[in-house]
Amino acid sequence: MSDLTGRSALVTGGASGIGAACARELSARGAVVTIADIDDVGAKTLARELGGKSWAVDLLDVEALETLDLDVDILVNNAGVQSINPIENFAPQQFRTMLTLMVEAPFLLIRAALPHMYRRGFGRIVNISSVHGIRASEYKSAYVTAKHGLEGLSKVTALEGGRHGVTSNCVSPGYVRTPLVDKQIADQARAHDIPEQEVLEKILLTESAIKRLVEPEEVASLVGWLSSADAGMVTGATYTMDGGWSAR
Repeated sequence: MSDLTGRSALVTGGASGIGAACARELSARGAVVTIADIDDVGAKTLARELGGKSWAVDLLDVEALETLDLDVDILVNNAGVQSINPIENFAPQQFRTMLTLMVEAPFLLIRAALPHMYRRGFGRIVNISSVHGIRASEYKSAYVTAKHGLEGLSKVTALEGGRHGVTSNCVSPGYVRTPLVDKQIADQARAHDIPEQEVLEKILLTESAIKRLVEPEEVASLVGWLSSADAGMVTGATYTMDGGWSAR
C-alpha cells in the first residue's frame, strides 16, 4: 500500500494499543507518522521502528495547545482514558480531566491543523470514538459524555471542512483488545471466579452479537481507509465496529 506516500500524519496516544496500530497502518500506506504520547520513551521507540517522528506531549496542557501550529495532512485523535464510578461518587476533577483530554484537546488539535489542510485542499481527521459515543452504560458518565461530545465535534468539523477538501469521521469500536482491557478481564475473572471467556460473554460483551474483542489492527484498517483518497466522499460519518452492539 502506498496511497499515502508524501502525506504526513499525527496520531495521539500513539505509543501503544489502538494508537500504535493506527501509526503502523498509516506508515505502511506510505505516510510519515508522528507518534504523539505522554510516554516519551514509547513514542520514540515506535517512531524509530516506523521511520517516523515522536512528540512527547501532555494533552491536558491545553494552554500550550492553544498556540499550536500543526502542519499535518492526517490527524488521528485517539488519546483517552477510562474511569468508572456512579455519578454521585464521580470526582468532579476527574470528570473535567476526561472531557479536557477527549474533547477539548481534539478541538485544539483540529483547530491547529485546519489552516494547513485548507491551504492544501486536503485533510483527513479521524476521531477514535467508541460505541459509548452513541450508547450509554452505567458508571461511565465522563467517558460517555466525552465520546458523545467528540462525535458532535467531528460532525461540525466535517461541515466546515467539506468545501476545503477536509473530511472528518469517527470510528466507534466496542471493547478493543488492549493491555488495559486484558487486565480488566483477568481482574473480573478472579473476582467472580469464572473463566475469562465467560467474563467476555456475560459481562463485557452482553450486548454484542459477536462474542469477541475488537483487535487494534481492525480499527487501524478502517482508519487507514478513511485517510485514503478512496474515502474522499465519506465525511461526518460514524463507523461502528462493535460486533452488533449498536444494532439493538
